[in-house]
Amino acid sequence: MEKSIARQIAEFAVNLKYEDLPDEVILEVKRYLYDSIGCAVGSVNTKDVNAIRDIYTEMGGNGEATTLVFGDKLPAVNVTLINSLMIRALDFNDIYWKEDPSHPSDIIPAALSAAERVDASMEDVIVAIVLAYEFEQRLCLFAKPGVRERKWHHATLTQFVSPIVAGKILGLTVDEMVNAIGISGCHNHTIGCPTAGVLTMMKNTVDPMAVQSGVLAALMAQKGYSGTEKVFEGKEGFMDAFIGWDVKNAEVKATDMQGRDGISAWSWDVDALVGDLGKSYKILECGMKAFPTEALTHTHISCALNAMINNNLDYTDIDEIKVTAFAQAYDILFDPAKYRPESRETADHSLPYCLAVAIVDKKITTESFSDEKLKDPRIFEVIDKIKGEPSQEFEKMFPAKQPSKVVITTKSGDKFEEYLEYPKGDPREPMTIDDLENKFNSLAMIKFDDAEMKHLKDVIFDCEKYSAKEFMEEMVAK
Repeated sequence: MEKSIARQIAEFAVNLKYEDLPDEVILEVKRYLYDSIGCAVGSVNTKDVNAIRDIYTEMGGNGEATTLVFGDKLPAVNVTLINSLMIRALDFNDIYWKEDPSHPSDIIPAALSAAERVDASMEDVIVAIVLAYEFEQRLCLFAKPGVRERKWHHATLTQFVSPIVAGKILGLTVDEMVNAIGISGCHNHTIGCPTAGVLTMMKNTVDPMAVQSGVLAALMAQKGYSGTEKVFEGKEGFMDAFIGWDVKNAEVKATDMQGRDGISAWSWDVDALVGDLGKSYKILECGMKAFPTEALTHTHISCALNAMINNNLDYTDIDEIKVTAFAQAYDILFDPAKYRPESRETADHSLPYCLAVAIVDKKITTESFSDEKLKDPRIFEVIDKIKGEPSQEFEKMFPAKQPSKVVITTKSGDKFEEYLEYPKGDPREPMTIDDLENKFNSLAMIKFDDAEMKHLKDVIFDCEKYSAKEFMEEMVAK
């Protein structure tokens, strides 16, 4: 390569302008901003958000940036973690899943916090958000198979993107941006255990921590701190350490390795990461969540709800629920710990639990994971009737499709079968503005009245008229 991968990324990021963005891309940024802030409002009573907020409010510091909803004024680096965790805490924000999964909206606070610190415009924030989606999603295509298959968490991808987003707002030069990517990319690799087995609060926190680290890295680079330029392709860099790259000859060297789901050839697609930048925008390919659950549960939940509602079934009618899933979904969602979840974090990643709630209540909401609901005996009357099986045929369809087959057998012997290939919110079946407004209002009503929620929507969809400071003041509960 004539230029390092980090330099190619930095040049594109530094040179991208608001005027370059198509109208449909700007609108999509606003849709994701609306969705993400709704998720943040809905998180205000969660234990993890309040624990992190308590730490930083007790610590104090310069009031550079504003916490969403609460309105605390704190250092931008610290606010980034709080706001990112707020967006992530309910596991209800966006989803992109190719070779790897990701939630690009986790990175939005890197743009907002940095923008308040330097009094940037919301037009600048929109450009930075486009970069967040562009490179987070491209990184999901970079490793073949993805880093999740290699037993690492997708925060390992975010570590490279958050300094780009913050660096764009801070006005870094290309050289400084390269340093920022190298600084952050040297120390934020995240192992896969936060989303394996019994889940803890770290499930939703590791990605926000990688977002926070990127803001710090951008500030360090601005002060002249140097970072590894060839953090991707260099000796003992990302590609070398994660296998499938010949450093000496600077070329892909596919290597058969044992991963989470078997043996496969590990390699890299550099063109997927840096090819054709600016010709189209990845944010148009991202998806939203219709349920506050792990993304791979969604087609299964939809199938179960369709079967229950369309056939007027009651949970007491059911003898067995058989779920056919592709192998990755089966491995993540059906391990034994998922049948007796004791925390919200494990429950929303437990397909048996999510299906049981959907079957009992005929809906899934954020209240489906309350402490009270986790003790509901009806859920556990149903949960042991749910059986999962992996399908290699379905596995071959993933990630282009997320197939699910659910067969519900009643005590009278009747069978009701539902099959879907992708969930609501997928770019092929996008959420409408009415869907988004209903989702936002269902989350925001705990802090805002109807008039205030309408005002928030208006501000978000006209955000380019505001400075970042003005915008964030509007996002605070009065």
